[in-house]
Amino acid sequence: MQLEFHQIDAFTEHAFRGNPAMVYRLDAWLPDELMQRIAAEHNLAETAFVVREGAAWHIRWFTPAAEVPLCGHATLASAYVLFECYGETASRLDFTCTSGALGVTREGERLVLDFPAIQAERVAVSASLEQALGCKVLEAWQSKELMAVLASEQAVRDCAPDLKALAEQPGLGVIVTARGERHDFVSRYFAPFIGIDEDPVTGSTHCVMVPYWAERLGRQQLDAAQLSARGGELFCRLEGERVKIAGHAVKVAQGTIYL
Repeated sequence: MQLEFHQIDAFTEHAFRGNPAMVYRLDAWLPDELMQRIAAEHNLAETAFVVREGAAWHIRWFTPAAEVPLCGHATLASAYVLFECYGETASRLDFTCTSGALGVTREGERLVLDFPAIQAERVAVSASLEQALGCKVLEAWQSKELMAVLASEQAVRDCAPDLKALAEQPGLGVIVTARGERHDFVSRYFAPFIGIDEDPVTGSTHCVMVPYWAERLGRQQLDAAQLSARGGELFCRLEGERVKIAGHAVKVAQGTIYL
């Protein structure tokens, strides 16, 4: 069996920046174990598999170590592949997944994710979290992710966590975020528990951060930057119970896997 794949850098206009994702458009689902092994073989933060089901596309995402319930950059990458590589002509693509209904719309040169807003619950800042991050945490918020609010953009840049200790924190991963200097807010994301030491650019974590920063800053339209080594920009807005996350994408590779 031969399958075609496309590698896309998401949330960037330039190759080798943003967040890379591998995308497979399948005619039918492969066994879960095989999809996990394919993701491990590519060894990117995410490998996305999409299958058309009725009017929508069912999408699933795998890190090298585990399947995850939601992934923004690999959804953006999947939409780019369907639009640019497979000739989808609709202005909006609808996706289904275990986290609910998602959508991606073209707005000029950007693709816009339509994701559910996630309200986190404020929790006490634990000593173990500060020790794992190696810095002072002003606030902590828990959803499927643990979000740590830091004092400044520089504190986010300087954060050098103990990844082994961080993997013991509750949730899929840990977000560190602060008010930005040139952007409304900035962040980084560490998820060693699911095989990602640091994710370059993470769309799904903005489902948590956008409602938080919209309330803190008193506005719905927010520009964000993820301060990983590769870096990326996200253009966000809060619309009721949905978060719109816009960005660019570029194709950097395509090929065939032989199974």
